[in-house]
Amino acid sequence: MAKKSIIARERKREKMVAKYAALRKQLKEEGRWEELDKLPRNSNPIRLHNRCKLTGRPKGYMRQFGLCRVKFREMALEGKIPGVTKSSW
Repeated sequence: MAKKSIIARERKREKMVAKYAALRKQLKEEGRWEELDKLPRNSNPIRLHNRCKLTGRPKGYMRQFGLCRVKFREMALEGKIPGVTKSSW
């Protein structure tokens, strides 16, 4: 499990990106780059990193489910993810 501070930092970034999204889009369309530079760095969506919603693990992230591979496998084997079954052939 990731440190709580890292998870909190990422959530804070997500909120800031959402808050400034419309303003950033408007400034880019108008070409006002100086004003865009004055916005907080964490308002840029590039700075976001996908993390597991349960553990905060940054690696092995599966976008379709929002989980890391470890939690995905556990939940799939327990039958907690609808439509996912272990394959066999």
